[in-house]
Order: sequence, then structure tokens, then C-alpha cells
Amino acid sequence: MALTLHRTLQPLSRLRHKVSAAFWLQSGACAVVAWSLLHGGAAVAPAARTPAANAGSTAAATASGTPSANSSAPGTPARPAGGASPPSSSMRLAAVPGPVAAQLALSSIDVIVTRNDTLDGIFRRLKLNLADLASLRSLPGLRARLDSLRPGESLHFTHQDGALVGLERRLNESQTLKVSREPSGLKADVLQNPLEIRTRTVRGRIDRSLFEAVGAAGANDQTAVALADIFGWDIDFVLDVRPGDAFVVTYDQIWRDGAYVKDGAIQAAAFVNQGREFRAVRYTDPEGGSHYYTPDGRSLHKALLRAPVDFTRVSSRFNSARRHPILNRIRAHQGVDYAAPMGTPVRAAGDGRVRFAGRKGGYGNLVEIEHSASVVTVYGHLSRFAKETRVGAHVTQGTVIAYVGMTGLATGPHLHYEYRVNGVFKNPQTVVLPGAPPLDARWRADFLARSAPLLASLDATRGTMLVSR
Repeated sequence: MALTLHRTLQPLSRLRHKVSAAFWLQSGACAVVAWSLLHGGAAVAPAARTPAANAGSTAAATASGTPSANSSAPGTPARPAGGASPPSSSMRLAAVPGPVAAQLALSSIDVIVTRNDTLDGIFRRLKLNLADLASLRSLPGLRARLDSLRPGESLHFTHQDGALVGLERRLNESQTLKVSREPSGLKADVLQNPLEIRTRTVRGRIDRSLFEAVGAAGANDQTAVALADIFGWDIDFVLDVRPGDAFVVTYDQIWRDGAYVKDGAIQAAAFVNQGREFRAVRYTDPEGGSHYYTPDGRSLHKALLRAPVDFTRVSSRFNSARRHPILNRIRAHQGVDYAAPMGTPVRAAGDGRVRFAGRKGGYGNLVEIEHSASVVTVYGHLSRFAKETRVGAHVTQGTVIAYVGMTGLATGPHLHYEYRVNGVFKNPQTVVLPGAPPLDARWRADFLARSAPLLASLDATRGTMLVSR
């Protein structure tokens, strides 16, 4: 009996559970519909969005700078997701998608020019619009300023999705080219950057090298090079400089917007070499020419260089009884050998005409330059000749005529240099070099007036001093 009753009630129990579940599902659905109708019938689509989708929407809205649907501005009450309020952030993003918003931003990049770089190549590398480059080149007077790129200089580009918006290039210390986009198109201006010239005087004593002493005094390498160039006709800065030699230099410093740019020209200098003092002052004449003179107006410039190559050492001096290293016999060495790396440029010692350029016996590749009716210089063991070096060509002092080699009878790369006067060999290191023309007598009074304060700066009793001009 009990068993029969249990079997009879079991189906009724299952039916009751089904009715109960259906009842609650229907009740829940009715509640949702009623709540929706009560609040204006808002769409219930957000309820179907998964948590991952909600998180993605929030991240996208935050990235675009727009508050998400789950956030509110400080001090503003949060609105219900289904409220009859302005469109949600996800809807606004649909109007301005993230990729489009990113395209609206400006991008800036600095490019360091490398060897053989062209503006066309840089535009292609940065994927900039080549039509903009064509527009730039068509602007009056701009093509030359764009094509002469210098390795190491910096170019600043601003673009918007590949369209050029701005370009800046420093043309020199005082001028900057600025390109900008306006409603009418690209426009270029040359901005003037005013420079300030400050005159500084430094002094020092040489312990090991001129470069170290000048650097310790507070000046840069370019000032050391300029100092050696000024007195290079009278002092051999490789062989003649000794510890204890001293110098004083008054030179320009170039500043822009309160920032140091570089060292400028030397205005006056003194150098004491092995007890002998040499002085120089820079003078710009009324015709615009600038040269260095002694205090009494004699030009420091000589018609010929003492050494026509940047060498590491003198490997063989002028000697009438030298044993030849290859022939192994006593043979006069009627020049000076300057050891230097293969390919080092060889320069014309002075203005003149090339009377021979070719191969000649033990000299190997040889150049002869006639400077006057009496003076000839000779350059031997060359590896190759410069492009413009040919018989009959006129050269000026300092022009590269060839390159160091070891052709002919040579045991290593070096320049063999000879100096001949009326066919007689002279020692290039000791021969008295012909001087340049002196100061024009018409400008002597102006020279003395201008040089007096500069020469006085060399006699200051204190060390480094800074004065304004």
C-alpha cells in the first residue's frame, strides 16, 4: 500500500517542480518587460553584451579620451545604462572610429642626414607624400636650399598621416628654413637667428701637446688648429714645439639665444717657442679681405707652406750623405720624407703651375710645381693624382694635388718633398720662405688703431678673462 502510494505521488512531485520552474521564469520575464516599459522602453541590447565586450568598449573609450558607459566625470552622478540620456560612449566611438582619430594626430620626427642622403630618399623612407616634395621644390628659391644636404645635420619633420605639415632645417648659424602648411598650401620662410659675439682671451703652457694645452685653457680644438695655421709658416708644430712653450689667444665665441655655438676667428695671438715670441693680429681691410699681420704690419702669410701634408713623423731628413734604405749605398737625400698613412691628401705648397705629373724613375708617381722663375717644389712616391692635376694646370696654395703612396723606391707610405731654388736643392725645413705682400700703406693708420686694443689683450696680467665687444 505504501509502495503504491509513493509511486502515485512521484509523478505529481515532478509535475510540481516543472510548474514551479516555469512559473519563476515567466515571472522574471514579466518583471523585465514591466521595468523596461516603466523607464521609457529603452533598448535592452546592452544586456546581451558579454563582459569581454564591455571591457573592450571601456578600454577603447578611455584610449580616445571619452568616458566609458561605466564611468562618469568627477562630480557627475552616473547615469543608468538604459537611461534616456545622450548616446553612450560606444556610439560616439562608432561616429569617430579609433583608427580615424589616430590619423588626426600630428607626428614629429627628427632625421639625421647620412652620406648620399637626398630629400627624395628621406621622403620615401618616411612614407611622406611625394606630391608635397614637388610642391616644395616649386617654391621660388627653395630648391637649392633643399638639395644641398650636409651629412650629420638634423631635419625636423611634422606630418599628418603622411601629408607634410612642417619642415625645419638650419641653413647656417644665423638662418633657419621653416616650411609650414597653410590653407592655401605649403609656405616657406627663412627665419633669422641673431648671433652674439663674445670675445674671450685664454692663455696656457704646453706640457705634452698644443691640443691638450688649448683644451685645458678652455678653448676648443678648432682654435688650436687655427693657432697652428697662423704661425705655421714660422713654427713647425710637429717638430719644433717643446714643453714649456706658452701661448695667449684672444678669439671670438659665437652664441645664439644664450647658448654657446662654436669658437669663432682668432683676433690676436702670441706664441713663445723655445724662447722666441711670435705675435699676430687679424685685420679686415676696407675691401673685406681678412689676414694676419705682425704688430708692425708685416704679413704672416708666406708664399709657400713649410710642410704640404699632414704627417705623423719625419722619416728621413735632408741629408747629403744618407745611406739609401733600398740601394744600400751612400746617396744624397735632397728632400724631406714625411711619413703618413696611405691616401693622405698632398697639397700644393703655394700658387703655381704644374709642369710635370706622371711617373719618373725611383720617385714613382711625381708632381712638379713651378711657383716662380726660380722656385720649384717636387712631390714623390704618390699613390695617385688628384682629378685636376695635369701638366699646365694652375693651382693655388693648399689645393689637393695628389695622395700619399709608396710608388718607386719606397719602403713604406710617405711623401718625398723637395724645394729647389734655381735648380739647387734646399732644405724645406730651414729654407727662408718668401713672404706675402705687406699691408697696403693706405690702410696702415686704420690697422694700427684697430689692432692696438687686441694686442693689449695679450698683455693682460691675469689668466683667462671674458670681455664683451
